[in-house]
Amino acid sequence: MKPLMTIIIALLLINSVIYGAEDKKPNIVLILIDDMGWSDLSCFGNKAVETINVDRLAQEGISFTQFYVSSPLCSPSRCGITTGQYPQRWRMTSYLDNRKRNEERGVAQWLDLSAPILARFLQQNGYATGHFGKWHLGGQRDVDNAPLISEYGFDESLTNFEGLGPRILPLLNTFDGTPPRKHALGSDTLGHGEIQWVNRNNVTSSYVNKTLEFIKKAERKNTPFYVNLWTDDVHSPFFPSQELRGDGSKQTRYHGVLTELDRQLAPLLDYIRESHSLRKNTLIIFLSDNGPEIGAGSSQPLRGSKGMLYEGGVRSPLIVWGDGFIASEQKGTKNQTAVFQSIDLVPSLLKITGTGKDPQVTKTIFDGEDFSEILLGRKINQSRQKPIFWRRPPDRPGIDQYPLPDLALRKGAWKFLMQFDGSKQQLYDLEKDVTESINLAESQPELVEELSQILRNWNNSLPKDAGEKLQNSP
Repeated sequence: MKPLMTIIIALLLINSVIYGAEDKKPNIVLILIDDMGWSDLSCFGNKAVETINVDRLAQEGISFTQFYVSSPLCSPSRCGITTGQYPQRWRMTSYLDNRKRNEERGVAQWLDLSAPILARFLQQNGYATGHFGKWHLGGQRDVDNAPLISEYGFDESLTNFEGLGPRILPLLNTFDGTPPRKHALGSDTLGHGEIQWVNRNNVTSSYVNKTLEFIKKAERKNTPFYVNLWTDDVHSPFFPSQELRGDGSKQTRYHGVLTELDRQLAPLLDYIRESHSLRKNTLIIFLSDNGPEIGAGSSQPLRGSKGMLYEGGVRSPLIVWGDGFIASEQKGTKNQTAVFQSIDLVPSLLKITGTGKDPQVTKTIFDGEDFSEILLGRKINQSRQKPIFWRRPPDRPGIDQYPLPDLALRKGAWKFLMQFDGSKQQLYDLEKDVTESINLAESQPELVEELSQILRNWNNSLPKDAGEKLQNSP
């Protein structure tokens, strides 16, 4: 009996570490990069830039190559990561702009406070919660009456010009002797929080420093923490430090920003890694919100970029690091088989933190599925049971000569795209054709009909935006 009891106790201890026992809930740091392409990290194939610090996360954690975001643009993508639901449910289908533009596109002015919010669930479960960096879920341009970030379940926040509350606004410095110019998009006139002006190339450092301050405070209080570190790098405008401007071309400056981002994340990553208690009890999730801006980042060999439903617009690099959580045999591996989406992160993290059985959680219907076993390397081959769906942002129709697909889904190895009216059908076998080069729609009429109906049903079940109205607008 004694050896058996020892085994049972050991299994209980392992389970408490993996899924967050009451006495030691796991810390979560969610690092979301803005407009970084699928192949921009050197650990994902970039030969022009070496992202040393992020690569080390991959070397000690797990990289996922078939992970998707819920939209090829920032606000809706962030909505999916925040709620575990498709952003269309909350009329978050394009980037949030000024009031007039939001109304014209059929987009909400801000994320409804009644939406399920990961941070709020965790806050109610005893977590210290912080958001540091870009928000873009309300409080931008002339929208001065949006909820503060704190109203979504965050104890502390520091954002940029895409949210309300304390914020950092960038100074664009060309380092050529001319005075830096302010870049605020109207945020400096909205009130609702102290404003700091910081050189654009040091903005990520400011958010990292605030994140470290927040973590250290939680440590002193012996409180588990959940942190969003959502950088507004590597989004344009590209203003790296003088040493990284190179020839001044767009791509060179982008590479400079990417290099600087990697360097500026180092103090946070090193602090967690070098602390015994944090290293064993912290999970870091690293991803991008959507594909790269054309002419800047890269998603090679994938087709498409930011704003498009092709793979290059919606496939994101994902790295999960957690020394005390990830199965030892999976550390340093690349999972190329699991197919899942950012909406799956919310139910997965709720499970890992032991929050999944909270009454407020159990009555919420998530579009996301539980992928906790995949994130922690306990399983390798799990993929979503339901298809993954996308609707294009209403203001990204393409042009008359080259309309972008309006709707898309992935089911198994199949990627299917079409217009709202069912025309211009495209079918790709991603296992054989990840570049989406060979359209098989004509040769698979029965499959096309099946997928077309599934896609129509999904789209018709959700609130509409102005996408069809703007379909023929350049």
